[in-house]
Amino acid sequence: MNVDYRNIKVIGFDADDTLWVNETYFRDAEQEFAQLLSQFETANKIDQELFKMEMKNLPIYGYGVKGFVLSMVEIALELSNYTVSSKTIEKILDIGKDMINKPVEILEDVEDTLKSLSKEYKLILATKGDLLDQERKLEKSGLIDYFHHIEVLSEKEATNYSKLLGHLDIKPSEFLMVGNSLKSDILPLVAIGAKAIHVPFHTTWQHERVSKKEADDADYVTVKSIGEIPKLLSS
Repeated sequence: MNVDYRNIKVIGFDADDTLWVNETYFRDAEQEFAQLLSQFETANKIDQELFKMEMKNLPIYGYGVKGFVLSMVEIALELSNYTVSSKTIEKILDIGKDMINKPVEILEDVEDTLKSLSKEYKLILATKGDLLDQERKLEKSGLIDYFHHIEVLSEKEATNYSKLLGHLDIKPSEFLMVGNSLKSDILPLVAIGAKAIHVPFHTTWQHERVSKKEADDADYVTVKSIGEIPKLLSS
């Protein structure tokens, strides 16, 4: 697909699983959680119930590790019929603390790409999640100086992006978004008339998946690696 990027002046980047590893830690935590509750339910059932609880709690807690941990605690109480031990609850809290204290693992080619693109474009970070946790990860990443603006959104929908671009006085036709989630980073941008480049990550949270029709009906470009983007924009 040939896309004209000549009008692009500002490039937005998602953070989790676009710049650094994130979802892998959640999958590992889910497995550890299932092992803790193995006496009460099967791993598959625990996983299903945890996801339902996360969806129920999203409007209350938002995205991020803290909401995830609170959902684990609630499910542990429910599935155990409120007999789960205080020691197990402590272990669940430890899972969350371990996730928060994980090192920030930058994905391949990310820094070279940001360094290259920052010479010609203004770069912004547009992510969602817990504000404190995202600020911590950005600071630890060593990438903060590449970005002119950092925005932690409560949700990534077309209206959120429109407000962000309006606040920054950026025309949608001059904006390109880069991210791993079709639901959060790609389709909303296409909907408001911006460009989008999809950089898939090897694992995707169930909440971020879209149907094949939704994906096929949208006009965006997919690359195998973030390192392909500078060449793509200059071609």
